[in-house]
This record gives sequence, C-alpha cells and structure tokens, in this order.
Amino acid sequence: MLNEKVSGLCNDQINKEFYSAYLYLDMAVYYADQGLDGFANWYRIQAQEERDHAMLFLQYLENNGVRVTLDAIAKPDKVFACHRDPLTMAYEHEQYVTSLIHTIYDAAQECKDYRTMQFLDWFVKEQGEEEKNADDMVKKYDLYGSDPKGLYSLNSELAGRAYSAPSLVLD
Repeated sequence: MLNEKVSGLCNDQINKEFYSAYLYLDMAVYYADQGLDGFANWYRIQAQEERDHAMLFLQYLENNGVRVTLDAIAKPDKVFACHRDPLTMAYEHEQYVTSLIHTIYDAAQECKDYRTMQFLDWFVKEQGEEEKNADDMVKKYDLYGSDPKGLYSLNSELAGRAYSAPSLVLD
C-alpha cells in the first residue's frame, strides 16, 4: 500500500502531465499557424510524450491499489509574441516539472517508499533529458533562428522527429 501523501502527489502529477500535453499542443498550434510545421511536429510529439507520462502515473497508481481521481485540465494561458517565446517557456516548464518530480521523490524517500522511488528514478532521468532538449532548442534557435535559411534548416530538422513510446516497465 502506498503512502497517502505520496499517492496524492502522484495523482496530482497525472493532471500536471496532461496540462503539459495541453501546453505543448498550444505551442504546436502556434507554430503551425506561423507556417513552421517542423516546430509544430516537434511539439505535437512532445505533447504525446506528456500524455504517456500521465498514463504511466495512472497505471502505477492503479497497479498499487490506489483509486485515481482525475481533475479538470487548465487551459494554457501563455501568449507568444515571437518564435522564441514557446521555446523559452517550454524550458522553464520542464524545470518546473522536474521540481514536481523531485517533490514526489522527497516524499517517497521520507516515508521509505522504495517502490515509488524506483518508479520515479525513470522520471528523474527523463526530466534531465527533457530539460536538455528544451535548452538545446533555445540554443539552436538563438544560433540559427534570426536567419531565414537557418530557420528553414532548423524547421526541417525538427520535422524529422519521430514519436517513440517510453520504455518504462511498471509493476
């Protein structure tokens, strides 16, 4: 049986992961409207990854006998003034999600919930990758985005991103 505080934080994380998916879909829509289909593709795939993360938390709770409660998902409220804005906002958002995962990990560690800590190890590693990818996007845009040919090349690169499902095994 999972600790009540830990299971509550994991349940809350489901909603936060679905919000992340909404946020990234909003970014994909922005880029599609700007004619940057590669950027839109990258963020659509990012949204799918966030939905997968939510489902991993949901399945983990169900596998451990915890009743899941789904909450309303807030509408993204970010306003993008330029092509760089979604990139920097995504990086900041990934740092926020990392802090949420760390909070759950701290709570699990405090009550010696080793099973949840092991489950969260994958997310700790994943968040490191998510932050690096988001930071790399900002850096690439800063290097190439102000030049039309560079922006075209970066957009083409991002169009090549393909979805791959997470490889976390749940118990």
